[in-house]
Amino acid sequence: MVSTYSICACDLEAKQWGVAVQSKFLAVGSVVPWAKAGLGAIATQAYANPGYGPDGLRLLDEGLPADEVVARLTAQDSGRAERQLGVVDGQGRGATFTGDGCLEWAGGRVGPGYAAQGNILVSAEAVDALTDTFEGTAGRPLVERLLDCLDAGQAAGGDRRGQQSAALLVVGPGQGYAGLSDTFVDLRVDDHERPLQELRRLFEQHDRLFGETPRSQWIEVDAELRAEIDGRLAELGYERLEDWAGTENLEERVDGEAAIDPVVLDALRRASTER
Repeated sequence: MVSTYSICACDLEAKQWGVAVQSKFLAVGSVVPWAKAGLGAIATQAYANPGYGPDGLRLLDEGLPADEVVARLTAQDSGRAERQLGVVDGQGRGATFTGDGCLEWAGGRVGPGYAAQGNILVSAEAVDALTDTFEGTAGRPLVERLLDCLDAGQAAGGDRRGQQSAALLVVGPGQGYAGLSDTFVDLRVDDHERPLQELRRLFEQHDRLFGETPRSQWIEVDAELRAEIDGRLAELGYERLEDWAGTENLEERVDGEAAIDPVVLDALRRASTER
């Protein structure tokens, strides 16, 4: 049983759809979250039917709205009384379903751009915290909003059995690694005493490696800085910045020699100092 709380949500301006989830269940990210750029996001939980993920995305691809997807999936499932499902479609419409056989507390909420749901929770306050947090953080990046929603749900009681795993999945067209995939963020904490803390730590690392600093904030490489960069690279056994950056998985943050991303400069300084 994937007894948990989750939120499916989107940021239509950023063209992103995602799912954030936490549970007292091993590797919840392998079951609950599903998303496809441009189509929407799905969470399947309680006595989860994993088929809701691919089948739901197929229905979204056929143009069905979120509420119709939920209706179609549950209507043909003889075990629907023990299922829970959340869907946000490509237009930001949300729908949620909680079967009458789900263990208390169980229920869901929907609003513009989101569907939140949970089961075996301490109370309805956990789902209310998800929705209040999402609505109250409009304008911020979707990933940050989803992480804050998980924290708020836990602070309101969360899964009454405790914590074990968490996951964050966000997709957007061409927003993945090197612009060659749609997976913007796909992070999972499979088994941890404090999964939300660990999930946030992983995202901070993800953002450091694959995030993007506005070009206006890059530092111009003058003669003095060039000498420093070359000296630090030499200490580390490298001649070119891009070679060192590739070793450190920072290659997406290097673009030419005239300017340097401050994240890369800070990492280079720390690496040579700690050597």
